[in-house]
Amino acid sequence: NPNKNHLNYRGAKRLRDDDDDDDDPRSKKVGRELARRLERDNGEDPSGDRKRILEKLMDDDEDADDQEGEPVDESSVKKMILTFEKRSYKNQELRIKFPDTPGRFMETELDLNDIIQEMHVIATMPDLYHLLVELNAVHSLLGLLSHDNTDILSFRDVVDLLQELTDIDTLHESEEGAEVLIDSLLEGQVVALLVQNMERLDEQVKEEADGVYNTLAIIENMAEFRPGLCTEAAQQGLMQWLLKRIKAKIPFDANKLYCSEILAILLQNNDSTRELLGELDGIDVLLQQLSVFKRHNPATAEEQEMMENLFDALCSCLMLAANRDRFLRGEGLQLMNLMLREKKMSRTSALKVLDHGMIGPEGSDNCHKFVDILGLRTIFPLFMKTPKKMKKAGTVDKEHEEHVCSIIASCLRNLKAQQRTRLLSKFTENDCEKVDRLMELHFKYLEAVQLADKRIEGEKHDMVKRGEILDDVMEDEFYLRRLDAGLFVLQLLCYIMVEISNSGISQLQQRVHQILNLRGGSVKVVRHIMREYAENIGDGKSEEFKESEQKRIMDLLENF
Repeated sequence: NPNKNHLNYRGAKRLRDDDDDDDDPRSKKVGRELARRLERDNGEDPSGDRKRILEKLMDDDEDADDQEGEPVDESSVKKMILTFEKRSYKNQELRIKFPDTPGRFMETELDLNDIIQEMHVIATMPDLYHLLVELNAVHSLLGLLSHDNTDILSFRDVVDLLQELTDIDTLHESEEGAEVLIDSLLEGQVVALLVQNMERLDEQVKEEADGVYNTLAIIENMAEFRPGLCTEAAQQGLMQWLLKRIKAKIPFDANKLYCSEILAILLQNNDSTRELLGELDGIDVLLQQLSVFKRHNPATAEEQEMMENLFDALCSCLMLAANRDRFLRGEGLQLMNLMLREKKMSRTSALKVLDHGMIGPEGSDNCHKFVDILGLRTIFPLFMKTPKKMKKAGTVDKEHEEHVCSIIASCLRNLKAQQRTRLLSKFTENDCEKVDRLMELHFKYLEAVQLADKRIEGEKHDMVKRGEILDDVMEDEFYLRRLDAGLFVLQLLCYIMVEISNSGISQLQQRVHQILNLRGGSVKVVRHIMREYAENIGDGKSEEFKESEQKRIMDLLENF
C-alpha cells in the first residue's frame, strides 16, 4: 500500500513554540483578567462587588497553599465534582439574572475557575473518570463551552481541563475510564461545541491562539484513542473549519502546522472523510497551499512538516476515485509536474502524489493527461538517474525508484492509442537506453529480494525446528517483509518488462531477452515473480476486477 505509515501521532503534550514556561499559574492570569474587566466596567457598583472581588483575588494564592497536601481519593473527588456542579449552577443563574452587569456574577466566575483548577487533579486518576459522567460534570463542562463570552475564563479553563483529562498517556492508563469519558463527550457533541468556539476566537490574541491549539490537542487525543470518531468529527464542522483555517491568509504558525496534522489524521484510511473533503473543494485548497512550495523551499523545519502533512492529506484523498477527477480538473498534474522540474524539496512528495493519482484503472484519465502535458519528458530522466540530492539517504533511493516505476507501470496499464505509442517510443529512443536501465534495476532489486528470501527461509527453518506453526498470519507477515525489502519494486519492473515485450515492437522484446541471457537471468524467474504478483492482487478491489486483472497478466506472460 503506497499510503502506509505516512503519519505518526505526536502526543498533544508538546508546548507551542511561543509558550512561556514561567511559573505564572493560570489562576494569576485569571485574576489579572478579571481585575482588568472590573476596571473597565464603569457602571455604578451599589453592592460593593468590585472591592470585594479584588480582595478575593488577593486571598486566592493563600487558599491555594492551604489546599496543597490534602489527600485525593474517591470521596474527595465526588465532593469536588459536587462543588463544581453547585458553582456552575450559581454562576449560570446570576448570568441569566444580570446579563449586562458582569460585576454581579464575577465572584461566582472566580469560584468556578478555582474549582475547575482543582479538578485538574482528576486527570491523574483516570479510573475515577466514571464519576465525572455519573455526577453530570461532563454535561456541565460542555455547557460552559457554550458560554457567550470567550473573553472570560470558562472556555479556556474548560479546554485546558479537557486537554489534560484526554491526554493520550492518561487515557491508556485506564481503558475503562477513558471509554466512559470519551462516550460521554461524544454524546454531548463535544467536537461541534469545540469547533463553534474556535470560530469565535481571535488568534491575534495570544491567549485565544493558545485556546485554538489546546482545542486541537483535545481532538487529536480523542482521535488517537478512538480512530473511529474521525468521520463524526469531520461532519460536525471540523473538516470545514480546518480547510478554512489552512487557507486563511495568516502568516505560518504553530496552529497552521497543527491543523495540517489533524487534517492528515482525519483522512487516514477513511473514505467518508476523503469524500467530504472533496465535496468541500478541499482538493483545490490543498493544491493552492502546496503551490507555494513549487519554487520555494519551506523556510523552517516546522513549515516543511506542514508541507509534508498536506502532501500526505492529498495522497490520502486520491485513494478515492471521485477525488482523482477533482485533482485532474484542479490542474494538480500540472503542479506536480512543475514541482518535479523545479528540483525543490517538494519534488519527492510530488512524485508520491502522481503515483497515487495515476495508479489503477481509476487513474486512466490522469495518465492520458500526464502524457498530454509532456509529463514523460519529466519522468524518464528521473527513471534513468535517481537524484543524488535526496533527503534521508538510503531508504529514499528505493522510495524514489518505487514511485517512478509505479507511474510508468500505471501508464503502460492505462494508456491507449496515440498516448501509448508516445510512451513506447520512449523505450526505443537512444538505442533502447531505457530498457538497459530497466534491466539494471531489475538485477539490483532481484539481488535484494534474494537476500531477504534467504534470511526468511532461515527463520522459517528455525521456527519449524522449535515446533512453531507457520500459519497464514505468519506467511502474510513474511510476504510484507519481502515487499519491503524490494519485492514490490521488482514486481513493477517485471510488469514493465512484460508489457513492453508484448507491445508488438520486436526490438524491445529482443533487448529484454538479450540482457536477461547476458547476465544469467531467466524468463522463468520473471514469470514466477509476475504469478506471485497476480495472486496477491486485490487489496480492497472487487472480485471481478481481481479476476480480470489476473487474466490480463497471465495473457501477457503467455507471450513473454
